Amino acid sequence: MIIGLIIIVSFVGMVIYCVKGHNLMVGFFVMSVLWVTLSLIGNAIDPSPAMEGLTWIDVLTNVYQTGPENFGRSILVNIFFGAFFGRVLMDTGIAATLIRKTVELGGDRPRVTLSLLCVMTAVIFTSMTGIGPVISIAVIVLPIMLSLGTPASIAMFSFVGSIMAGIFVNIVNFNQYLGIMATVNPDYANYTFDDYFVFALIAAGVSLLAVLMVANLSLGKKVTHSWAVENAPTTGNAPVLSWLSVILPVILVLAVKIPIIFAFILASLYALLTTKKIAKSFAENCRMFAKLFSEGAIDVAPMIGFLLTLAMFSNAANFAAPYFGKIVGPIIPTTALMLCLMFAILGGFGHFRGPMNLVGSGAALLPVIIASGNWPITLLFPLFAITTIAPQHLDITQSWVAWGLGYTKVSSKDYMKKAIPTSCAICFILGIVTYFMYGM
Repeated sequence: MIIGLIIIVSFVGMVIYCVKGHNLMVGFFVMSVLWVTLSLIGNAIDPSPAMEGLTWIDVLTNVYQTGPENFGRSILVNIFFGAFFGRVLMDTGIAATLIRKTVELGGDRPRVTLSLLCVMTAVIFTSMTGIGPVISIAVIVLPIMLSLGTPASIAMFSFVGSIMAGIFVNIVNFNQYLGIMATVNPDYANYTFDDYFVFALIAAGVSLLAVLMVANLSLGKKVTHSWAVENAPTTGNAPVLSWLSVILPVILVLAVKIPIIFAFILASLYALLTTKKIAKSFAENCRMFAKLFSEGAIDVAPMIGFLLTLAMFSNAANFAAPYFGKIVGPIIPTTALMLCLMFAILGGFGHFRGPMNLVGSGAALLPVIIASGNWPITLLFPLFAITTIAPQHLDITQSWVAWGLGYTKVSSKDYMKKAIPTSCAICFILGIVTYFMYGM
């Protein structure tokens, strides 16, 4: 009980640390050290089932070696190749072309153009990932939105919210979250993107609709600028055939069952071939591929360090779970209905890397929830996906949100007035949807 209370206090301290915007990589490493130390002390006093048959060296190896190694082997390679594919979409001009064509389709109707830009942004980020691709698309989309007469705070919210909707269908993010959950229960690794896809489409649709409703209600009569399609960027467009590459990885994974890394490689080659970016010289092509991969790796480098320390924290949380669970275990729901309601109502606590956020302090809550009812992954994954994706990708602790606030000169207060209520509404709706799809 005493160790459990200390862990709770440190948990609250971690949430405050996240809210203040301090370095998360360092924060999760420090927390892993603290929780492992407390767990070892507790095990020395009264043996813990989580450490049965393990020496203190085995525990340290599990947290600081096995955790990052397993996470790297199963998840990080997907992130690197996803970032490489994102760079291909940018350098071939495919992503920019889709944005320009969307603007042309909207014509002189600002609200229609704004909505179409949000839809296209969501589609693009079903495959792209990393702050580099986000910024590259943002410097095209945000000036267009502002030229439509959209106030900066609404433009910023609409763009970031559209990315959030697309992330629900993003294969890289799916594998990232599944890897975290599989560290607690290895059986969860059998869950596939195919199992999740229908829910992902529903979640993306609900999220995008919520963002568009909030954006349009916030606009009121503020759109007064007379927009003309001639104002759109006019640089060269990528061929129509190349546009398919944006959703090609998802198609290959779902329809052909091709492994995700190979799907990214094939989609990248298709994009390069259809845009005629493949050179005649073998050496020149080698340099191009090396450049694209290295730039993609740079895009996701900060994320990699964070995820590796998060893997340490997740494994440390497994050893701390018996003590943590002693305090919070009795209040964890034991029925599917109540569990779904808990996620639906408390979804807003996914903001600031809070206790409902799987890539935040929610990594500590995960083993406690799993132990409370041995929940099937078909129910648990959608619930954590909701309270991680919606709050996290609308939150000011997200790197590209912080960049966007500086770029658009929007205050965090004005932005969060729209972001927090929207994410809470999305979590509530999708929590109920999850119960009817998987909880009954």
